[in-house]
Amino acid sequence: MRKNLYVILVSVTGTLLACILLFSKKTEAKIPSFKERAGGVSLSAEWLNTKKAMQGLLAAIEQNPENYKAMLQLSQAYIQESRITGNHGYYDKAALELLDKILEAEPKNFDALCFKATVLLSQHHFSDGLVVAQKALPINPDNSFIYGILCDANLELGKYDQAVKMADKMVSVRPDIRSYSRVSYLREIYGDMPGAKQAIKLAIAAGYPGLEQTEWTRCILAHLYENTGILDSAEYQYKLALAERPDYAFAIAGLGRIAKAQGNYKDAIFYFEKAKKMIIEFSFSDELTDLYRLNKQPTEANTNAEEVIKMLGPNSDVEGEDGHGHYADKELAYAYLKTNDVENALKHALLEYERRPDNIDVSETLAWVKYKKGEFAEANKLINAALKTNSKNPVLLAHAGLIKIKAGETEKGKAFIKTAMETNPFMDIELRNEANPYLALN
Repeated sequence: MRKNLYVILVSVTGTLLACILLFSKKTEAKIPSFKERAGGVSLSAEWLNTKKAMQGLLAAIEQNPENYKAMLQLSQAYIQESRITGNHGYYDKAALELLDKILEAEPKNFDALCFKATVLLSQHHFSDGLVVAQKALPINPDNSFIYGILCDANLELGKYDQAVKMADKMVSVRPDIRSYSRVSYLREIYGDMPGAKQAIKLAIAAGYPGLEQTEWTRCILAHLYENTGILDSAEYQYKLALAERPDYAFAIAGLGRIAKAQGNYKDAIFYFEKAKKMIIEFSFSDELTDLYRLNKQPTEANTNAEEVIKMLGPNSDVEGEDGHGHYADKELAYAYLKTNDVENALKHALLEYERRPDNIDVSETLAWVKYKKGEFAEANKLINAALKTNSKNPVLLAHAGLIKIKAGETEKGKAFIKTAMETNPFMDIELRNEANPYLALN
């Protein structure tokens, strides 16, 4: 009797164990694979090499699910694929899944912490990214990469003094394309445009021609030329980027902005439509909204404006199956303004302001929405906050000028508008048209 009971128990236990093992296999999270590239970026030798490397890493992880080194390398590849393809929704989520697996087993894995912070910043989860980066810092305080992440997080949260300290530390540890780029951006924020151009040129020289990071940096230099009205130099840099990296979408879009500034709207539309087909990037569609209106295509403009809002919405399936996971409220505020939906613009501007009230771009966004609502006194307070770093961005200065005039500070406003127009005579035509009448006032 006891023997039979024992046999039954063993049989039942064995069955349960088999069921548990089978259930575990079925419910074990599958390692996310890469997605095939589309368009021009799918034809390069770089993609073939990257694809082969990712296939090898996936095979290594499948063979050994605890191969955290391979997981780390795959997460890094996914972060780069996110940049190249614009498919941030899918690849950021995939990279985070891998990194969380690593950190569950190795909570003090320095590289995994750095990469996780990088992804969180990409998703505009700046406070969360800062927390993760601060965990990584004491593990390896002599690493330049961590100071770059800390610089970015502090900068986006509006902690500019701390961002400068982190950039200085980064460039002292390792002067390279990444550190020089951050120095350039901070100089731009503080109104030193010549210094910003000088630093970004050092960044380009430190990079390898043709790599995505290098040509992205070259496009930053081109955009600095754009913002200071030097269109021929900007165009030269965009064309150079395309010579080094053919079909680079951001350089193609840059040529579109040059054509727009020159009043060649048909050519500008061609460039932006081409760039839009190559990668997922909301700003291309956003620019097209303006261009269609300028080219007397209201139907296309309205359709495009709604498309931008859909792309940026939290439940958008444009970039991923379950939403892209990014905070995009600042961008949504401007997108809603283009559809004359000021209430939704205010809603999203306030959401972004609640997250990072010290950031000058966020203060400018909310100030501009308040201006559009006719709340000029509040707009004026906010634009003063946006001007605190002495930025010479011509759009910011034009916004400040218009707001101050409506708030009763007419002479200050006219001075801001004059500086904006002198800095970049080719600024966005709609903003120029709104500001130009005040230049004629005595």
